[in-house]
Order: sequence, then structure tokens, then C-alpha cells
Amino acid sequence: MDSYGEHYLNKEAVLSPLGAARICQLLLGCTIIALVSHSAGYSATYGTFCMFVWCFCFAVTLVVFTLDITRLHKCMPISWDNFTVAFAMLATLMYITASVVYPVYFLQTEYPDEDHEVQMYRIAVTVCSSVCCFPYGAEVFLTRAKPGAVVGYMATVSGLLKVVQGFVACIIFGALANDSEYNMYIATQYCVVVYSLCFSVTVIVVILTVSGRTSALRFPFDRFVVVYTFFAVILYLSTALIWPIFSFDKKYGTTARPEDCPRGQCPWDSKLVVTVFTNVNLILYFIDLVYSQRIRFVNSSAT
Repeated sequence: MDSYGEHYLNKEAVLSPLGAARICQLLLGCTIIALVSHSAGYSATYGTFCMFVWCFCFAVTLVVFTLDITRLHKCMPISWDNFTVAFAMLATLMYITASVVYPVYFLQTEYPDEDHEVQMYRIAVTVCSSVCCFPYGAEVFLTRAKPGAVVGYMATVSGLLKVVQGFVACIIFGALANDSEYNMYIATQYCVVVYSLCFSVTVIVVILTVSGRTSALRFPFDRFVVVYTFFAVILYLSTALIWPIFSFDKKYGTTARPEDCPRGQCPWDSKLVVTVFTNVNLILYFIDLVYSQRIRFVNSSAT
């Protein structure tokens, strides 16, 4: 036992429902990486992204599990509860994305007989990746804010939405970078500025919360979050109106997808993705604004 009368190893990190969820995450993550490395394979940008997701989530989960079972997380200069729930939410979103992207680009309905084994491995990877979404989602469910309980900001609906907003913004940036022709008009460049500004502030809010440094700020953090969310709703509302006009109106673009537009390299597709996820983030920021009115903030140092 240590000087505080606690065992050096935390058995609750293994025997609790949260521990069981993390063990499942590790087992499935290890299985996926082994299957891909052995025979399933990956290639191009989409395959590299999926492999990054699986390796990144496995590595961070292993670190989290190790620090929790050894109680060494108490030595970390961060808010541990805020960090773990934020990562679990991010990992859930990343796994969902990889579980959609991998089969779309690597599973084939028609293939030669010699590729049958490879396709079976890829099906197994898809299944394991899809199943692994649930243990990460279970961790979010187990660590989320309960009515009347004092928890970290990231465990609240508003905090979890911050992670989702940042992830959706990354999807928007990916579509913008894929030949979206956003630099053709000042109006679409304004939209890019809005996406970048809101993403940057959201990341700063998450970092300040996870680092446990909100109490060191010279202004009320709760008021800042609410005011920022309000302005984010206004800014995203403007982009939700401007971007489709300058992308699909006959005066500036085309309303229908061009027939000679190649799959994966079509500016019209990228513009459509930006339009859809702009509206998704607008809804998320609006829900965030509603829920942020109901949160009672408690400033605390890193624990």
C-alpha cells in the first residue's frame, strides 16, 4: 500500500464495468491491427486514415488502462476524468468513421478467386471495427454526467458536444481540402474563416478543460463558453446560408452533379459534404447552447 492506504494496483480498473469496456477495446483493437497487418491490408489515403484510427485509439487506450490500473494518472498534470471521457467520445466517432470508410473502399462484391481470402479478412476487420464502437460508446455512457452529480465539464452533454463539433469540423476541412474550389469567391473564403475560427476556439475550450486550467483564467469560463457558443450558432447559420448559394446556385455553380465528375475527385461532391456537415454542426452548436444554460460550472484544478 502507498502512504494514503491504497493498494498500488487499482483492481476496479479491471473488475468494474468501465474496466471491462476498456479491456474489450484493447482486445478488439489488437485484433483489427493484426488482421489488417496479416492479410486484409490497406492502401491510399483512406486506408492510411483507417489504420491511423485503429493504431491511435489502441495506443491511447493502452496508456489510459495502464495509468488507471497503476494509479499513476494521479501524477498527471491534467483533469483525468475530463481527458478519459473526451477521448472515449473521440474514439467512438473515429471508429464509426473508419467502420464506414474501410468497407466502402476495400470490400468488393466481385473479385477473383485468389482474392477470396483477402476479402474474408477485410470483412472480419469491418465487423470487429463496427463492434468496437460499442465499448467506446459504453465508456462514454458510464462516465457521462448523472443528474445531481458533480462531474467534469467534458462529461456533460455540452462537453461531449464540443468533441463532436470538433470532429465534424475536421470532416469539413477534409472536404475543403479535396478540391472544393472554396477560393473562387470571397463569400466561400469567409465560410472557411468561420469553420477555422469555431474549430480553434472549440479546441481551446477542450484543452483548457482537460488540462484543468479553467480556474486560472481571468474571466468566468462558464460565461465565455455560453457567449462563444451563441456566436458560433450565428456564424454557422450564416455559412449554412452562404455556402450552398455559392456552390449550387446556377449563377455560381451547378445544381446537379456533373456526369463527367470522377468519384473521389469531384468538387461538387466536396461542396455537398461541406453543406451537409455545416448544417450538422449548426444543429450541434444550437443544442450545445440550449444545454449550456443548464450547467452549473465548478472550477477545479487538474486532478
